[in-house]
Amino acid sequence: MKKLLVSLANKYETASFCDEDPSQFLGWYKKSTADIETASFIAAMLAFGSRTQFIPKIKQILEEADKSSGCISAWLKSGAYKKDFPKGSKKFYRFYSYDDMQIFFDELAAILTTSKTMGEFFKTRWQESKTKEPAPHLADIIGQSFPKSSIVPKGRSSANKRIHMFLRWMVRQNSPVDLGLWKWYPAADLLIPLDVHVMQEAQKLGLLPPNATASRKTAIELTKKMEEIFPDDPARADFALFGLGVDSSPKTTLS
Repeated sequence: MKKLLVSLANKYETASFCDEDPSQFLGWYKKSTADIETASFIAAMLAFGSRTQFIPKIKQILEEADKSSGCISAWLKSGAYKKDFPKGSKKFYRFYSYDDMQIFFDELAAILTTSKTMGEFFKTRWQESKTKEPAPHLADIIGQSFPKSSIVPKGRSSANKRIHMFLRWMVRQNSPVDLGLWKWYPAADLLIPLDVHVMQEAQKLGLLPPNATASRKTAIELTKKMEEIFPDDPARADFALFGLGVDSSPKTTLS
């Protein structure tokens, strides 16, 4: 099993992984950390359903921001998004309306107004949380920082897959895919982003029971098993299981 998963991780954790994956937006901006993090976060939060549907929606946001303000962080901090994404019940993507998008952008703008970057904002809150018992996971801190937005997943029992995918992007070092911008957070504490492909392949390989559900408990269980194979970097198993699942499935969906 160890040889298989390491081999699969080596196969899929390559630069070409980004070609059709939402991680392609990690390279939308090259210089500004604030822009890189923010574009990545928006991409992660909308990365569910069909890739052929959500990837154009993410592009639409970033292209509109660049056209209007030159970059995503300036677009948010200036409030230009309110004109470009006017409130209304009209649907933007799936069950999220333009109202939902503006609330999401409002809270992102508030974070970028408070701190220079999202990383600085969450680092401060993570360090403050260490005095609490039990200390919350960084994913919970991120979710709680968007109290009004339905787009950002929340809940201690939920797998919160999209937040954990974003954290993998930000935290893991020396990867041709993940950026490793947040050197202050240990990769050993990451949880595997538990999407449908990862779940299915983990169950096929006997890493999870057939009746396992996409929950925080399941994500922790799978991550602990992957610590034995990828010490101090269990989230690397995401590439192995997700890549295998995508290759095995005719569907191009994320959940």
